[in-house]
Amino acid sequence: METLLEKANEASIAKAAELLKQGEIVAIPTETVYGIAASAFDGNAVKKIFEAKGRPQDNPLIVHIDRLEMLDGLVSRVPEGARKLAEAFWPGPLTIIMPRGDRVADEVCAGLDTVAIRMPSHPVARAVIAASGLPLAAPSANLSGSPSPTCAHYVMSDMDGRLPLILDGGDCQVGVESTVITLAGETPMLLRPGYITKEQMEQVLGEEVVLSGAILAKLKEGETARSPGMKYKHYAPKAEVTIVKGDLAAFAAYVEQHKAEHTLCLCFTGEAEQLPVPCVEYGAKDSGAEQAHALFTALRRLDELGAKQVFARCPADTGVSLAVYNRLLRAAAFRVVEA
Repeated sequence: METLLEKANEASIAKAAELLKQGEIVAIPTETVYGIAASAFDGNAVKKIFEAKGRPQDNPLIVHIDRLEMLDGLVSRVPEGARKLAEAFWPGPLTIIMPRGDRVADEVCAGLDTVAIRMPSHPVARAVIAASGLPLAAPSANLSGSPSPTCAHYVMSDMDGRLPLILDGGDCQVGVESTVITLAGETPMLLRPGYITKEQMEQVLGEEVVLSGAILAKLKEGETARSPGMKYKHYAPKAEVTIVKGDLAAFAAYVEQHKAEHTLCLCFTGEAEQLPVPCVEYGAKDSGAEQAHALFTALRRLDELGAKQVFARCPADTGVSLAVYNRLLRAAAFRVVEA
């Protein structure tokens, strides 16, 4: 299959919409990362997403809408908390899990009785949804397990020959996937951290949002992934990544002691000159937003530089940095050491 990479404009958006209505898949930009989109009503189209990504079909997908009226048939009911969160954060990088409706394809929900919904803010994503008239199931546009793509170049790197069209809408603003919260149970629960933080949602809901144990630990044996991004290893470069906790001096000493051929570091802005091996920086130490924006590009850059072993500076586990730490843990397959 020939894959076309086209700048997002009126003509290419119309082409994308037509392909989607015909049951095809298309890569589109969102404010978080690029996604591979298919009609959420068409199970056969959704299967093409899993095939293109090499993704296990027990991993649920997020459905993207451009107006609240599209919830009809996608969800069986809209909890009051979901209304509050949607009013506060939609359009934006927040996914809300609700009881599923009868029109959404089984393949989207991975056998669950819930469905994940979000309303993206990226103008191209919204234009494609509007032009097609379809809610779009759209996971990240990468090969399964690899870092999510935040520019069209990286989508083409992974997806050339696997889908007919990639729309280039520039670099993604946020850089990590959306926050995922479930409101299908008695207590709101954060399943995947992102740019919208636990604290922000608690302020809107007026109650505690519980952290899923799978955010900072592996899924338990036999436990079902209720959200994308909960799998054991995810977002990973080809190199073996180890997160090293400790201050910069302790980190540098650890790297010096354990470095080998093709060892690189993933560090914060301004630290590279103080470390004994080549480095890729991924944002300021005190800025979760910078780290989130840069992380996946930095992980891909490590591959481009031929890294075989990577030691990563550990971000905070609060605010937006919690999302960064969550992604790094999975990229490192939970290898964490104390320096």
